[in-house]
Amino acid sequence: MNAPEKFVAQAAARPATGQPRIHESARAHVAGAATYVDDIPEVKGTLHAAPILSKLARGRLLAVDATLALEMEGVQDVILARDIPGDPFLSTFVHDEPVLALDTVEFVGQVIGVVVAETVMQARRAARQVQVDIEPLPAILDVREAVRQQSFVLPPVTVRRGEPEQGIARAPHRLAGALDVGGQEHFYLEGQVGYALPLEQGQWWIHSSTQHPAEVQHWVAHALGVPANAVRVDCRRMGGGFGGKETQAGHVAVWAALAAHKTGRPVKMRLDRDDDFLVTGKRHPFAYDYEVGFDDAGRILGLKLMLAANCGWSADLSGPVADRAVFHVDNAYFLGDVEIVSYRCKTNVQSHTAFRGFGGPQGMIVTEALLGEIARVLGMDPLDVRKANLYGIEDRNVTHYQMPVEDNILAPLIARLEHDADYRHRRAAIAQWNAASPVIKRGLALTPVKFGISFTATFFNQAGALVHVYTDGSVQVNHGGTEMGQGLHTKVCQLVADELGVPFERVRISSTDTGKVPNASATAASSGTDLNGRAAQFAARQIRQRLAEYVAGKQNCRPEQVLFAHGQVSGPDAVMGWEQLVDDAWHARVQLWSDGFYRTPKIHYDRHTLTGRPFYYFAYGAACTEVAIDTLTGENRVLKVDILHDVGHSINPAIDIGQIEGGFVQGMGWLTTEQLVWDAKGQLATHAPSTYKIPATGDVPAHLRIALWPEPNREDNVGGSKAVGEPPFMLAISVWEALRDAVAAANGQPRVALDAPATAENVLKALRG
Repeated sequence: MNAPEKFVAQAAARPATGQPRIHESARAHVAGAATYVDDIPEVKGTLHAAPILSKLARGRLLAVDATLALEMEGVQDVILARDIPGDPFLSTFVHDEPVLALDTVEFVGQVIGVVVAETVMQARRAARQVQVDIEPLPAILDVREAVRQQSFVLPPVTVRRGEPEQGIARAPHRLAGALDVGGQEHFYLEGQVGYALPLEQGQWWIHSSTQHPAEVQHWVAHALGVPANAVRVDCRRMGGGFGGKETQAGHVAVWAALAAHKTGRPVKMRLDRDDDFLVTGKRHPFAYDYEVGFDDAGRILGLKLMLAANCGWSADLSGPVADRAVFHVDNAYFLGDVEIVSYRCKTNVQSHTAFRGFGGPQGMIVTEALLGEIARVLGMDPLDVRKANLYGIEDRNVTHYQMPVEDNILAPLIARLEHDADYRHRRAAIAQWNAASPVIKRGLALTPVKFGISFTATFFNQAGALVHVYTDGSVQVNHGGTEMGQGLHTKVCQLVADELGVPFERVRISSTDTGKVPNASATAASSGTDLNGRAAQFAARQIRQRLAEYVAGKQNCRPEQVLFAHGQVSGPDAVMGWEQLVDDAWHARVQLWSDGFYRTPKIHYDRHTLTGRPFYYFAYGAACTEVAIDTLTGENRVLKVDILHDVGHSINPAIDIGQIEGGFVQGMGWLTTEQLVWDAKGQLATHAPSTYKIPATGDVPAHLRIALWPEPNREDNVGGSKAVGEPPFMLAISVWEALRDAVAAANGQPRVALDAPATAENVLKALRG
């Protein structure tokens, strides 16, 4: 046996879960053989669509003249709101967003119509020739101005516990201030794309790069005026999503479907990068005002906090995003007397949407900023102030939304990282460096994360799956979750392989398809594996039980005496191969397929008061980051990062560590280089890689060390695991806090006026006070 064969044999003898299995599409990825929507061979007669965009931030739509466009080569038609056979509004929860602009436009980049042509470039060129007459109206472009004008997409929400005014009044120390934190472009490698194919008898087949095929199905059916069973949505994989394809992929699919409906031909719509920037929403920018009282140890005694979420022109997912921000204001800390007022502001920019963390980062960052300020004002180490405010075990263990923190591992996790990262020694060494270095200053921060796992909308916490065993023993899995590179399909295959006792290589996934598993929730909220993995496991378990009963009948034993492992099935009297058992069972008419369904237990909450138990469990982590800033230019660099993160019992350590790395670097980009700039007319000025800077390989420090916390999930979650998609993103708050630490070391001021992102310009402003 040669070395590769020996490795495969050893891998087959081990359980599939808990092993660093490669991504199920890894070989196809590197070979360029993985199919994305734009790679699907086009059906004969396919047309291409391009959007007609508003050039004003707000105005009254008076007329659209497509005469010039329709005369151009290859142009077949122009689709406007009047061509919508169904509801002219998208089927969102708030029902406030027209499919195509009706009588007004609300932001620069709003889609007024769609040009359809024989080629992509013909459609795009023609779209620029459509003449649009818009009467300008006053626009709101600043979130604080929206608060002043009471411009909201949803009503404000207040969560209050105790008497914060009294806590602040009796505190020996008080601080008040403001903070602004910017948004973030998703910058998925594969842009927004949809391909709509009309089928026989009024049916539709939609290929969509979407995190939520069921919602695309619902939206398309609603716009076309047909029932949901007439629309099938398929997604094999996305080239990245990060939340940007949770709702907003639906727009492109609907536009393509409307064009296909009017022309009677298949239509593909793929936004180019500039249009993608201009049309789609971002991470919500937030503005904060705060007043806090604290004691000599830095413990918070009272906090009043205002959060203003810049939602853009429509509600989209802003309600639950802003809710999650409220839920995560505490991060890892007990807030006994607190008032949080959350404004969901309407402005005339893109409709902001889901993004990794879904409001959690915007909630956490302001409290971490407060604790850093408190420490500097008191002359204390920021880590000691953070420790003083941590949730407790027996007391100080209930959140401000009345959920007990039952799985708290914050203190030991932080203590271990403090030791492993040599935090105290490095802090002393950095102080010496800064004393001797007049230009380059360094900073260090260790910040924790406590992130709630579950959809805050309780009804989304459900999933279905199908498992098919074929007569040759091969296994196919289908579930409602979607793959966007995060490894969900790989983990699900691992779980099914272990449940059936077969090698991982015997299990294959198929495309997410609304025709197979209906009404699936979005792959979001970090719950993809928790929900879909458990549903698939339950489906496989039913098949295993049927097979065990069949063997038990043959060997005159109990079903629980039949063991499935390593591709073999063992009973008291005989051992047979998996393939032989499957063939025998099929001939005996044993059902070899099953469905599985799972709904998350224990969760509940009142969406009006934002109280209850919205989360099944918490995922924890901490990061220690060292940075350097140039006080002459404001340039900065991350030097070292040490991370200790809690993923429970890892189903796939390689994938989990990759998610931690990627999440951290993406969070680092949000807080350092990724600045969205709208000009005074509401035009997004940063709409291409030339002006919008995501982290590059050179921005990732050579010292990036990741360790996993060695404890399974205390809740009965699939495989003892914990979610890993979003929590690591917030570990990057340590970068921002380290930069604030370096600024304070440079100018000697305990109060650091540094907004996020910490671009060179913003660092220079902060250095100048």
